[in-house]
Amino acid sequence: MQGLILQLTRAGFLLILWLFVWAVLRTLRSDIYAASGLRVAPRSRTSPVSLQGRKAKVAKQLVVTQGSLAGTRITLGSQPVLMGRADDSTLVLTDDYASTRHARLSPRGGDWYVEDLGSTNGTYLDRAKVTTAVRVPLGTPVRVGKTVIELRP
Repeated sequence: MQGLILQLTRAGFLLILWLFVWAVLRTLRSDIYAASGLRVAPRSRTSPVSLQGRKAKVAKQLVVTQGSLAGTRITLGSQPVLMGRADDSTLVLTDDYASTRHARLSPRGGDWYVEDLGSTNGTYLDRAKVTTAVRVPLGTPVRVGKTVIELRP
């Protein structure tokens, strides 16, 4: 009788262990592949008609529009802008929802691209979660934690 109870206990623990491993793998899979279908192009705020006959504007400043650093302006050059809570970041965020190395804004040709650096809470470009490097149009909000930034000419 004791042997039967011991075997049933072992089988029960083994079943619970496998259910736990299955739940962890399912969660990891959903986290990794969840954003693969969310590659939504951000809305353009300027119509193609208004750009005809004019030179396309180039981003020259990064402006913090919301958050504790609202009003902060950073002049853009040829170097990437690192955003996060780390002291060596270009834009040091005092936000509990931002990671140490949260996101990077980097130039490619005449455009700027934002990429998430594995942050806990994610980086959003106009309500769409950033999973790969995505081009940032002028005036489009980029949310890093509770801080919102925009590129301006």
